Amino acid sequence: MKYEKWSLGYWCLKQYVTFADWLIHKKITTNGKEKIPQNKPILFAPNHQNALSDPMAVLLHTRFQPVWLARADIFKSKTVAAILRFLKIMPVYRLRDGKENLAKNDQTFTDSIKVLENNGALALFPEAAHSGKRQMLAHKKAVPRIVFMAEEKAGYNLDIQIVPTGIYYNHYWKFNRCVLVNFGKPIPVQDYLEEYKTNPNAATISLREAISDAILPLILNINSKKYYTDFENIREIYGKHFLKKQGKKYSLLNLFQSNQKLVAQLDKLEAEKPEETEKLVSQVKEYQRNLKKHKLRSWVVEKRKSNLINIIGTRLLLLMGLPVFLYGFLLNAIPYFTIDRLIRKKVKDRTFWSSFFLVAGIVLFPVIYIIEILALGWLLPSLLWKIIFVVSLPFAGKLAFQWYILLRKIIGRTRFVMLKLTNKKEYQNIVQQQENLFNLLDKLIPD
Repeated sequence: MKYEKWSLGYWCLKQYVTFADWLIHKKITTNGKEKIPQNKPILFAPNHQNALSDPMAVLLHTRFQPVWLARADIFKSKTVAAILRFLKIMPVYRLRDGKENLAKNDQTFTDSIKVLENNGALALFPEAAHSGKRQMLAHKKAVPRIVFMAEEKAGYNLDIQIVPTGIYYNHYWKFNRCVLVNFGKPIPVQDYLEEYKTNPNAATISLREAISDAILPLILNINSKKYYTDFENIREIYGKHFLKKQGKKYSLLNLFQSNQKLVAQLDKLEAEKPEETEKLVSQVKEYQRNLKKHKLRSWVVEKRKSNLINIIGTRLLLLMGLPVFLYGFLLNAIPYFTIDRLIRKKVKDRTFWSSFFLVAGIVLFPVIYIIEILALGWLLPSLLWKIIFVVSLPFAGKLAFQWYILLRKIIGRTRFVMLKLTNKKEYQNIVQQQENLFNLLDKLIPD
C-alpha cells in the first residue's frame, strides 16, 4: 500500500465516521488549526488518554489523511493487519517484538519518508500509552528517533514540523460529551539537527522535552497523585463558578482554560499548604456524600433560585417534544441499549468504552436502520418518503437523547424543590455546605 497517496476509500469512510462522531458528541471545538503548517511534512504529537477516541479527534478534524504509527503486535492477525493498513496505520517493531523483527522497521521508515516527502502527515503518541486520566505520562523517545531517522535517510532536507496537539474531553466515556482539540505552535525538527549530527542522544532528549513542554499548555494536567480524584471533583463542582468569577462567558474553550488555571492552583495549594488542602478535600467529600444521599447534583444547588421557573418552562418544552422523543427513541433504542449494555458488561477498562461505542455504532446502527425500512417501508407512500424516513433516524435519535437529558435535569430540579418543601433543615444544610465550600475556594484559589 502507498501510504502517501490520497485514498478515496479512506475519504469516504472519514465522512461517514465524522457524521457518526458528530452524533455521539454534544460539542466539538478545534483551536489553533491556523498553526498547522501548509506544504510542509508534518508529524502530529497528541496527548493520549482515551484509546481510539484520541486519533479520531485528530484525523476527523484536520484536512489530512494522517498515517499513524502503532505498535507491531496489533498486526498479528492478517485480517486486522489489512484493515489497519487501509486505515493508514503502520507497524513499529520494538525489542520486545523480537530482535529479529527490528529490521522490518526499515520498511516503515521508508514508507514514513515517502509520506513526509509528499508533505503528508504522520501521527504518533509521544507517551506511547493512554493513561485514562488528566495526567500526561512521561514521554518516550519514539517521536524524536523517528523524525531524526527520517531526516537522516532523506539527507536532512525534509524540514519536518512536529505539531503538538492537546485533546480534552469533558468526560471520557459518556455519550453526548464535549471534545476540544488544541493545535500548538509547530516545532521545526531542523532546529535540532546540528546537535543530532554531533550527539544524537542529547538531541533526542532535547526534542523529547521540547515536545512535552509544548503539549502541556494544550491539555488539562492534574499533577497530584494523592488528590487526583478530589481535584477532579472540585473542578466539576466549582469549575463554572470559577469561570464566572473571572468575568468570562461560558464556552468550551474558556472553561478549559479556566480549568487549567484552577487545577494549577490546586496543585500549588497542595505543595504549599498541605494541611489546608486536606481540610478542603474533607469538606468536598462531606458535601458530595450529602448530595449522593439525596440523589442530587451540585449544579442543581447552585442554580436553586431558578429551579421553579425552569421546572415549569421545561415541562412545557418536554410536552411539546414528546412525539419527537418517542419517534427517535423507538427507532434507535435497540442498537443504542444493545451496544451500551454489551460494552459496559464486556469491556472492563472504561477508557475504551467510547471507542467501542463508536466502532459498534457505525456498524450496528445502519444494519438496524435497514431492517426498519424493510419492515416499515410499506407504510410510506413513495421512495421520497422512504429516503426522508431513513435520513431522519439518526437525527431523531440525537434529539431523543437531548430530550432525555432535559428530563433528567427537570427530575433533579424537582427533587431539590421537594426537599425544600418536605425537609427544610436538610435543604438549608446542603445550601450552606455549598456556600461554605465556594467561599473557601474563593479564598484559597485566586482568580
